[in-house]
Parts: sequence; C-alpha cells; structure tokens
Amino acid sequence: THNGSSRAIVLAIQRQPGTNTIEVTDGVKNLLPVFRAEMPPSVHLDILYDRSDTIRESYTDVEFTMVLTLGLVVMVIFLFLRNLSATIIPSLALPFSIVGTFAVMYLLSFSLDNLSMMALILSIGFVVDDAIVMLENIVRHIELGEKPLQASLRGSGEIGFTIVSMTLSLAAVFIPVLFMGGVLGRLFKEFAITICVAILISGVVSVTLTPMLCSRFLRAAHEEKRSWFYRVTERFFQGMLHVYDVSLTWVLRYRPVTMAVSAVVLAATLYMFVTIPKGFIPDQDTDQMQVYTEASQGTSYYQMVDYEQRIADLVSKDANVDSLMASVGGTTASNLGGPNYGELVVHLKPRSKRPLGVNDIIKELRPKLAGLAGMRSYLLNPPTIQIGGQVTKSLYQFSMQTPDKAELYAQTDMLLKQVEQVPGVDDVASDVAVQTPQVNVTIDRDKAAVMNVNANLIENALYDAYGPRWVSTIYGSVNEYKVLLELEPRYQADPRALSLLYFKNSNG
Repeated sequence: THNGSSRAIVLAIQRQPGTNTIEVTDGVKNLLPVFRAEMPPSVHLDILYDRSDTIRESYTDVEFTMVLTLGLVVMVIFLFLRNLSATIIPSLALPFSIVGTFAVMYLLSFSLDNLSMMALILSIGFVVDDAIVMLENIVRHIELGEKPLQASLRGSGEIGFTIVSMTLSLAAVFIPVLFMGGVLGRLFKEFAITICVAILISGVVSVTLTPMLCSRFLRAAHEEKRSWFYRVTERFFQGMLHVYDVSLTWVLRYRPVTMAVSAVVLAATLYMFVTIPKGFIPDQDTDQMQVYTEASQGTSYYQMVDYEQRIADLVSKDANVDSLMASVGGTTASNLGGPNYGELVVHLKPRSKRPLGVNDIIKELRPKLAGLAGMRSYLLNPPTIQIGGQVTKSLYQFSMQTPDKAELYAQTDMLLKQVEQVPGVDDVASDVAVQTPQVNVTIDRDKAAVMNVNANLIENALYDAYGPRWVSTIYGSVNEYKVLLELEPRYQADPRALSLLYFKNSNG
C-alpha cells in the first residue's frame, strides 16, 4: 500500500554472495524502463524498498568523517608547527599511506565498505605519528644550526629504529583481530588487514619520503620573522607545558598516591567492562521494519486476508510509515510454521523526516496492534546481518530437537512459559503447530465396494474439491493460463459440505 491499498505482485531481488549491492540495484533500476514499456498501462511498476539507499547514506557519512578527520589532523599539525612547509611534509604521509593501502586492498580483492573505510578513518590518526616524530627530530637539528640536508641525514639516522619499532608495535595491536574466529572474525578480517597495512606503509613513508622532503623544503626559522599568531600560540603552549611540569613533579613526589589512583582507575575500568551494555551487532535504523502476524491454527485464507487488511490499515496510518507490503501464506508463512501466518514489510520515511527511530516506532505500534482481536503481531527491526538460515518472528531464536515428538511438544510449552516470565522479553512465540483443526475421513470399504467405488476414486474427488487441481490450460496469443478446479469458498469453510460430494464410478 502506498497512499491507499491495492493488490500487487511483489518481486524480491536478492543479490548473490560476493556481488555489490549498489551495483546490483543500479542494474535493476536501469532495467525498469524496459519493463514498464512492455507492461500494460494499467499495471504500475514501483520500487517498494531499496536496500542500497541506507548503504549509500552510511557510506556518504563515512566519507565525510574521513575528510573531516583528515582536515582535523592537518589543522592540529599546523597549530603546533605553525609552518606551512613543515605542515605539508607529515600531511603527505596521509595520502601516500592511504593510496598504498588501496593497492594492497585491490590485490586482496577487498572492497570499499563500511568496515574497511572505518579502518582507514582510524588509520588517519595513526599514519601521521611516525612522520611527525621524524619531522620533529629533524627540525630540532635545524634549530641547533645544522643545514637541512645534514639535519635530515643525522635526524633520520637517530630516530629510524624508533620509528620501525613504533610501527611494528602499533600494527601488532590489531593482529589478534585478524585471528578472531566465527562470524565476527569474518566481519573484521578486512578491517584488521586494512589498518595493519596502512600503519606499515606509513612507517615506510616516514623513514624514506619524510626525511627527503625535510632536506628539500625545510628552512631555518628566524625569530624576528615570527607572526603574532606564532607568539600567541607559543604562549598558550608554554602555559600547557608549565601545567604538565607541575603535575609531573607532583606525581613523581607522591608515587604511592599515584599508584593507588592507577589501581582504582584499573578496577573501575574492569567494573565498567562487566556492567556496560553489550551486544553482538548494534541495531541500525535502515528505514524498514517487519511485522509478522499469527492467527489461531486452522484460520482460513479469506479470514487471514481480512485480519491482515485491518493490521495494514492501522500501520499505514502511522505518520512515520511511507509504504508497506502485506501478504498472507506464501514462503514466509511456510517457513514460520503454517498458513495462519502473514507478513508486513514496512518502509518508513527517511530518518531525517521522522521524529522517532525504528525501535521507538515499534514500541509505539506494539500496544496498538495488540488490541486487534483474532491476530497476534510480532514487530521486528530487521538485523543488519541475518545469522542462520531460518526465518523467525523474533530477534533471538532457541532451537530444540529430539526424536520423541510428544516430549518435544511438552518441553516446548514449558520453555515458552518460563521465557515469558523473563524481564524485558517481548513477543515470545513457538513455531510448534499441533492444534490445527482436522477432519479424518474413514472409508466404509464394504459400502464403497457395493457402489463400485474404490479408495483412489474417493481421494481424487476430495483433491478435486479441496486441492489445487489443474484440469486444463487456455492458450492465448502471448500467454497461457492454467485452469484450476475447486469448490466455492463458502463450501470449503464448512465440513458439512463433505456429505454433498458425489463420487463417479467406472459405470458413470
């Protein structure tokens, strides 16, 4: 439904593993004009939900963060050095390290996704460290009166081993992430390799490119040429140095107190680590939510459609909802447990145009949907990554199995009641469906034999009445149409209609 309800055929396009979501969606969008040209004017083809929208927005945010980080790092270097040529030298370590990392990522078939970009953002702060240390030592020699070339040779010789050890120790911090197992290990493999490569390349740049640039572009600064900006910032830095000097003196004088404070901070850190809320993958607002619906077992398709329409009408009236797709039966129902299930895929307005996040919308809608008689609703913020192959009504799933069916059903009911009592748990449900009403037909074999009717005839007649019996095909000019035989819906709903069925024997 989009500004009103209409019947629709929904085509879900799922990308294959290893392909790019944005590339796939762009390819599909390019095909839409072709499809529209081939369709009758009465049929409208619209995009209900595009997963790439949130990916594009997220990636744009990451790009902005990367540029902002780059600008902040260069600005801080300039504030402390107050020399344009000296600022440019360590700043050049950034693009060289990032571009070098791109080369390794390309060879390893990595893509620019949110995790690899996050690694590059973090590495921006790291890759300039080595270059700044190298630059500072060379500048110190220039201030002592040496020429830039001599200062670069001597300064880089003194500090080269230090930079190598800094680089290796920093890269070693991220190596354990590379060997993490499970799903998280697979997720953070690109992250760990990207950030390690960026750090290692920055180390190479710092012991090669940085000293060469210093020997070519650095000049000795003269006190009389220094601007008011230099003098003001210098006074500020001298004040900071004084505060550091006083605090360092105090710490060295009262060492037992310092050690005690360190122990308290360590204990507080351990306590916070235990108590802080933790999760597997944080919830995200992707402008989408799902509502799974469940009626009592044995509910007819037509009653399910009525229930689903009422729920769809209620959800579509919410100010945060842009459009939705409602369905009953089908693949989702089969996966969840039976034909008494339905699903709503709800597309929300863009986050910038609605006051509530998706989790707040779910809290707001849950009591409203709970008030609808005959139907139970399960609202879900779809996880970023679906772990496991089963479609579930909830964010968490507990699977039970045993060869003894009776024991499984009994234990499932007991577990369900206990989980419902756990504080903070909502929408507890089971996919055990053992209460569906059924009618058992017993054939009177003797009477059937007298009437010359066998069991096969009776089964076929029942299937004609209640099953999707394909009896013929109508061939059109461009299409073919299957003809299905069944009872009228009003007879399907009443078991008494069984007594009205006739069986045709071989005598006609």
